[in-house]
Amino acid sequence: MYSIYHFFKHLVTNKRFFETINNIEEFPFDTNMLSCKNTGQFPDLAIKINTADKLFTGGELIELKDSKSYTVSSFNSTIPSGQKEIDKVIKSANSIIKKQMEEAGDDIYSLPNREVFYLIRGQNKKNTKIVLVHGSFFETVKTNHLISQSFEQVLEERLKEKGLDIGDNIKDLLVDIFSEQESFSKVRNIDKASVKLRFRIMTEVKAEGNILNTKKYPEIKENTISLIVPRHNKKDEELALKRFASIYSESTIKQFEVFNIKHLLNGYFTAFQREL
Repeated sequence: MYSIYHFFKHLVTNKRFFETINNIEEFPFDTNMLSCKNTGQFPDLAIKINTADKLFTGGELIELKDSKSYTVSSFNSTIPSGQKEIDKVIKSANSIIKKQMEEAGDDIYSLPNREVFYLIRGQNKKNTKIVLVHGSFFETVKTNHLISQSFEQVLEERLKEKGLDIGDNIKDLLVDIFSEQESFSKVRNIDKASVKLRFRIMTEVKAEGNILNTKKYPEIKENTISLIVPRHNKKDEELALKRFASIYSESTIKQFEVFNIKHLLNGYFTAFQREL
């Protein structure tokens, strides 16, 4: 049985490595619980699916983020989100991710929507923060809204520079066209051009979404390892506690600090924290 909670337990058990490895990719992850492991493409890791378990479905997707400061490093190409459709992650029949998941025994499409987590290491001098955080911590507005509003800003800036104005209908249409990343991230082949063109998105975390920021989120202490999951309501918190209690003994749970953390833009999250 595997899940993000079991993955976190493995991290805690081997937490000593976080202070010695040069790159977070060097951490000795338990490959038995993984359905894929890659470098340089999303996801870096994926948890195996539990098809018959109601408490732990598994299947979570994980991206690794490493920083020599308390700033979350940029997200390249893939905009952070709380969930991703597996169809949008596996884009072809020959996908390496697809092959790895099948070889691991996953019934891939039995879980079409996957929870997304980010394993982040931030380092400041001799201090370290390790956070395994749900992607909704960074997704305070929906991805399509983020993209479309960004393109709307570009459009308005260019129109203002040229002293032009177009109707709201045309502007809305243009913005809607660019609301999906897939619309412009494909490689474009132009006649008579000797190069192909593909647009890529780089996403940078603002201070309000920087879980490592000591001033914004002082609850995330130095030299600790934390699991942070959404708390939309009391039931979410109860489910998180139930899952945590199912894999840890009562005496071990007492070694953790369990609390709710207020996101500056996106409600509450439940945190499980322990010293490194």
